[in-house]
Amino acid sequence: MKAFQLIGPGKTELRDIEAPVPGPGQVLLKVAGSGVCHSDLHLLHAEQLPFPMTMGHEPAGWVAAIGPEVTGWEEGQAAIGYIVWGCGVCRHCATGAENACERFPRGLVPGPGLGYPGAMADYLLVPARALVPLGDLDPVDSAPLADAALTPYHAIDRAKAVLTPSSTAVVIGVGGLGHMAVQILRAVTGARVIAVDVDPARLEAARGYGADETVLSGREAATEILDLTKTGADAVFDFVGAQPTLDLGAAVVSSYGHLTVVGLAGGVLGFPAAGPPVGLPWGATVSKPYGGTRRDLHEVLALARQGRIRVHVDRHPLSDAAKVLDDLEHGKIQGRAVLTP
Repeated sequence: MKAFQLIGPGKTELRDIEAPVPGPGQVLLKVAGSGVCHSDLHLLHAEQLPFPMTMGHEPAGWVAAIGPEVTGWEEGQAAIGYIVWGCGVCRHCATGAENACERFPRGLVPGPGLGYPGAMADYLLVPARALVPLGDLDPVDSAPLADAALTPYHAIDRAKAVLTPSSTAVVIGVGGLGHMAVQILRAVTGARVIAVDVDPARLEAARGYGADETVLSGREAATEILDLTKTGADAVFDFVGAQPTLDLGAAVVSSYGHLTVVGLAGGVLGFPAAGPPVGLPWGATVSKPYGGTRRDLHEVLALARQGRIRVHVDRHPLSDAAKVLDDLEHGKIQGRAVLTP
């Protein structure tokens, strides 16, 4: 089969490799689509990985073969893959929270394209418990739900105590994950949504996804947000994680507000042990979530089936994977690119 692999730091290749055969407890998925994420760029430039590694952690497709001891699946059935594969037996995995698996304490729990062979390929080998039926959802358009919707849903769910009809939520970065966050906030909360981005076109799109207000990122962004909120934002979701966006989030989160950092752009959040106006306001909570739970994925699919969330998908052949990654790195991708084998 064909597989797009990392063969060294910054080096990729579309290669011919042996197609896997499902063993006990495993399912072979014929990949329909694999979403392309900013996390793939971080992997692309990583120095230490198990090279070669097939990329792609947003998988969806059809069941092609079923291994021994697997029940509940049929060949040809459409499914989406959960992106975090924990041990399956610890106390967190038992609740579906494999993103907090105790086999990997304080570390990154691996998944497809994140330690295990990924979905930028013709076929993907998946633990049966990590598959969720898609029903009548299109597997190509649905592939990004595995991360681009799951991760913001999980982040929003963790902040739900402050997301009331009288509250305000700020979404910083309305690209792949951020454009889904705006929709999820609109679908599951009554909060007013302010979208922030450096790209006016993305801000215009964010209004179409349900943002009440938009703010162009820059020197005046914090002042504009504070003018709109008066007391600051009850919840801030940073899907960039660069120094300017972290500084902005800290500057606009309200007292006893919730600041969630999802992006991985390497910024550092200052946390001086001093009272306001230095650092964060009183009572502010900072969260650094990873992925989501298997139950979160079921909830995301329910929202998609109800038509309450929709990924902006641009389809590309697997053979264009290197170009798509380059376009993503240079900010040329709107929404989510999906590779189709």
